[in-house]
Amino acid sequence: MLARLAAALLLVASAASAQTAAIANGPTLTTVRARGQVACGISTGDPAWSQPDSRGEWQGMDADFCRAVAAAVLGDGSRVAWHPLTGQNRFPTLATGQIDLLSRTTTWTYLRDATNGLNFAAPNFFDGQGFLVRADSGVQHANQLDGSSICFTSASTHELNLQDWSRANNIRFTPVIFADKDEARRSYEAGRCDSFTGDAAQLAAIRAALPNPEQHILLPERISKEPYAAAVRHGDDQWFDIVKWVAYGLIEAEELGITRANVDEMLNSPRPAIRRLLGVNGDLGPAIGLDRRWIYNAIKAVGNYGEIYDRHLGANSPVRLPRGLNDLWTRGGMMFSPPMR
Repeated sequence: MLARLAAALLLVASAASAQTAAIANGPTLTTVRARGQVACGISTGDPAWSQPDSRGEWQGMDADFCRAVAAAVLGDGSRVAWHPLTGQNRFPTLATGQIDLLSRTTTWTYLRDATNGLNFAAPNFFDGQGFLVRADSGVQHANQLDGSSICFTSASTHELNLQDWSRANNIRFTPVIFADKDEARRSYEAGRCDSFTGDAAQLAAIRAALPNPEQHILLPERISKEPYAAAVRHGDDQWFDIVKWVAYGLIEAEELGITRANVDEMLNSPRPAIRRLLGVNGDLGPAIGLDRRWIYNAIKAVGNYGEIYDRHLGANSPVRLPRGLNDLWTRGGMMFSPPMR
């Protein structure tokens, strides 16, 4: 009996060892490590999300998530190969293997998930489509846009949302369509359209970057649900797990009070959850083929989720957008991580 039990335990241990070995040799992780960089798809220029600063370094919520993944996988958040992409070419570029990860204000929808050969990781931002108008237009609500011209970008969720909303509310509009957000922004700024529609947080960031932000207002209505998530290709569950759990790990770090400034001090914390997350105890990192300090490295590179938000959209940014749905679940928001154990 004891001999059979010992043999069974040995079989389980061997299976677990084989599984760990398989995890450690996933195709995307192998390619990324051989290259020494994470190839990350971002936008061609989107304030607060992914846009080069005065030194040519990419900044924003999406850019920092690329850095977090690079830090978790390679131990260095600077090891990112940036690939600016338009709405039209972002999905084909990912599907054909030219990038490892798409982090580009991309809404997770049914058809995008089901038909493009993609997997969407954990939602890292919840938004809704809104409208930006000039303050002197007299427009205060979306239903006053009847008969107006509206700028938006192609190959986005905005066109279908706009059509659904206009039909449901019997509102006529003239579409003014552009290939990328920067072109649409310049056209709105130049007066080629009465309103600029897009996801509200992006519009708030665009407004803050305009020469005279007070001359523009973001209307209060939201006409859609827009959950953002990073995307990876089908076919590599290990890489999907890595990207997904990096997102969750940054949220968990905020909930546990771990910041970029105190992460080294937190290594000495007696709290089991903190010790597991930072790799002092347990094997969270090795379970997906990474170092035990994977989330420690990500936090050290970019901070926790709240720090990233505050830096680019919140209190420490020109946008000053309240957290709202993007606050932690403990404060009434929707951001939470499944148990990391």
